[in-house]
Amino acid sequence: MAAISLVVTSTLQENATREVLAQAGLMIDSAAAIRTYTETEIGPLLDDKMASAFRPQSVPFYAATQHFITLRKEHPDYAYKEATLNPTNPRDRATDWEADIVQRFRNDGATRQVSGTRETPMGRSLYVARPIRVEAGCLACHSLPSAAPATMLARYGSDNGFGWQPDEVVGAQIVSVPFASAEANAGRVRREVLTAIGAVLASVWLIVNASLYLLVIRPVRRIARIADQVSLGDTAAPDFPKGGGAEVTALSAAFNRMRKSLDKALRMLGG
Repeated sequence: MAAISLVVTSTLQENATREVLAQAGLMIDSAAAIRTYTETEIGPLLDDKMASAFRPQSVPFYAATQHFITLRKEHPDYAYKEATLNPTNPRDRATDWEADIVQRFRNDGATRQVSGTRETPMGRSLYVARPIRVEAGCLACHSLPSAAPATMLARYGSDNGFGWQPDEVVGAQIVSVPFASAEANAGRVRREVLTAIGAVLASVWLIVNASLYLLVIRPVRRIARIADQVSLGDTAAPDFPKGGGAEVTALSAAFNRMRKSLDKALRMLGG
């Protein structure tokens, strides 16, 4: 049971991790889809209105973040952030641990995704991150303040969110998914599996013990009792029993032959 418990626990933990990773990957893919939709469908509709007022709804980063802010109203344990080292919107500024992830992408351009776990006030959480690289469309607003729309400067100022270079890693999409639900499911399945295995083992133990008692222990006890009577010269002792397993039956037959031979020898001596 100890070995089975270790194997089951390890397997279920791996499955829980895969499940959480799959959820996080789906969330990032959803964010990418929202960004693409905003860039191709929403942005062109708002281009002519940017002269009078800056429309953040046309920014893919903003659209993805707003989508997940709405999602968090129903799922407060889930989090999504486009963490940026030098963002236009201060709310997107990377925290220390997020900045470490961004720096990891900057140091290794071949890295496309990283994942790990961290403790949060809501419990243990798994995060998945992908790099945010500067694309050609980003430079219209983030290269130099002089090139940015005046309405954007009026809204956010000219101190942050500029100086980006083509293909530079400036941030990371980071999704955090709680482990609690997956771990609770894994714990429930573990209890059910171990209970079922324990019941099977207990049943096998009872069947094996009952079989040993009926086929071996009880016949051997009867043989021992009769042999004890015979050794004391009790000629009225019954024959050795023939029931039980094949080996016990053979033993009884051997004892019966020995008893007959002993009786014949005693009669010969007596005659």
